[in-house]
Amino acid sequence: MTQEQADWFAGAFAQLVANVDKAILGKEHSIRLVITAMLSGGHVLLEDVPGTGKTVLAKALANTIEGTQSRIQFTPDLLPSDVTGVTIYDQSSGRFEFHPGPIFASVVLADEINRASPKTQSALLEVMEEGVVTVDGVGHPVGTPFVVIATQNPVEQAGTYSLPEAQLDRFLIKTSLGYPDHATTVDLLLDSSNRSRASSVRPIIAADSVSTLAQLASEVHTDASVMGYLSEIVTATRDDRDAALGVSIRGALALARAAKTWAIAAGRTFVTPDDVRDLAQPVLAHRVIVDPESEFAGVTATDIVERAVASANPPAYRAA
Repeated sequence: MTQEQADWFAGAFAQLVANVDKAILGKEHSIRLVITAMLSGGHVLLEDVPGTGKTVLAKALANTIEGTQSRIQFTPDLLPSDVTGVTIYDQSSGRFEFHPGPIFASVVLADEINRASPKTQSALLEVMEEGVVTVDGVGHPVGTPFVVIATQNPVEQAGTYSLPEAQLDRFLIKTSLGYPDHATTVDLLLDSSNRSRASSVRPIIAADSVSTLAQLASEVHTDASVMGYLSEIVTATRDDRDAALGVSIRGALALARAAKTWAIAAGRTFVTPDDVRDLAQPVLAHRVIVDPESEFAGVTATDIVERAVASANPPAYRAA
């Protein structure tokens, strides 16, 4: 990893953020998190109230990449085969042929994922972890890049199925957009005739280049002292008095990968404790299960991660 490569990556990352920002105004931090997840080989869960632009963000990112994209509207009657695909007997050839489902795309928008049954949600477990769909005993790779951007509404819970811990653990980052500030709201209102802001976003990067960026991010230097700091944070979530379940090793690995991408996006060839601290909440909080009694008392997963970060001792770090 050279400084020139880091500078090139940072420039490309900034262009991706600026392109998506054409559709989602004033949400640069959330956009950076989503792109970080994509370039770290992970998936994103967008949880927010209706009308804040979750779907627009996912579509804008898909349009930014010159690859394939699909949208799955999750409903209670959606079947697993509607997501993964199905094997059908072809009479003309006398053999079974696999017809891929919408999960076979570079960017997959899983809209309102918590409206589908647990059986259908489970159809995503294998492909989100391994990038392979197994149908009738045969594995079908989805290719690279591959990112699932799922949305869910935390307010209207009637007729929804909460994502189980195993499903939540597959998402590298969970974030939200929130309402725009006053100035951004005025800009959006002035452009109210534009009903499809995401469609105005044009591709600026090829799918192969996304894989190149992801590979470059994986080569960022990580010092053992920084990974020790990360491990302390993860262990603290497990030992917290209010935690029924702390962060798994999958969560720790996810934070390590994301920290590398976050570092090189800032033009650095090495990870610092600040990179770990900046990403602790979006990468770890949704993996923490709060004890029911503590939750009733008002304790949140965010509180537990905050305490874990505060209790860990960051190393005095310098670049190798």
